Amino acid sequence: MYTFCMTIIPAIDLLDGKCVRLYRGDYAQSTEYKLDPVEVAAQFVREGARRIHLVDLNAARGGATDRSSNNRKIIAAIRATVPEAVIEVGGGIRSAQDVEELKGIGVDRLIVGTVLVRRPELVEQWAARYPDTFIAGIDAKDGEVRISGWEEGSSLTDTEAARLARESGAVSIIYTNIQRDGTLQGPDIENSLMVADAGGLPVIISGGIRGTQDFEEIKRISADRIAGVITGKAIYEQRIKLSEVIAAYQSPTMQHSEGSLVW
Repeated sequence: MYTFCMTIIPAIDLLDGKCVRLYRGDYAQSTEYKLDPVEVAAQFVREGARRIHLVDLNAARGGATDRSSNNRKIIAAIRATVPEAVIEVGGGIRSAQDVEELKGIGVDRLIVGTVLVRRPELVEQWAARYPDTFIAGIDAKDGEVRISGWEEGSSLTDTEAARLARESGAVSIIYTNIQRDGTLQGPDIENSLMVADAGGLPVIISGGIRGTQDFEEIKRISADRIAGVITGKAIYEQRIKLSEVIAAYQSPTMQHSEGSLVW
């Protein structure tokens, strides 16, 4: 049986090899942070992070490019620099080659969104080969799942996608309300809980974290249905201190009762 607990997961979004944050998924509204992504990851671990969320925005938007290739080199460098952390990667994972390459550099969790919607049978095949590896990335606007770097609709609701995630062998779900992402307006707890109920999987909430009050609210009303919280802009804009949030709100374990990581 899964153990639902809250883990704080800092995020690094890569665009053209740089550490950025988008506003509501809009590539035209990106904020670049003059930071070395590898050093950022190392600092996150020094502050107590046990898991890091990485997104290849070039790959998410348009598939394999030279810039995406550079992002993957950075991801490999992050993996080598913080071997003790769980690394989850999303963005443009749409082929067996993508899966093999990322698993080959030691990525622990692969986040699938577009391919889950378009070719769920592929995710099922990959999950059979690599058990306990795939996370469903459900990114929604007004309840509709968006794909291809959030630039296309899917005609699939977030709760329908949650059920599809379970059927396809995903171990967990990352739920993002696109209208909250990068806005510092607070997370969408209500819909995250709906997705958790629909999918019956641990859900990681993403988008909109603005301060410690959000972690307090998630802890208060989630009834242990929220397994993790992804935060990025609030860290970069110094609205929260990662080490303090981890000390105050992170559960002592994110493991199965037998000791192995499951989500």
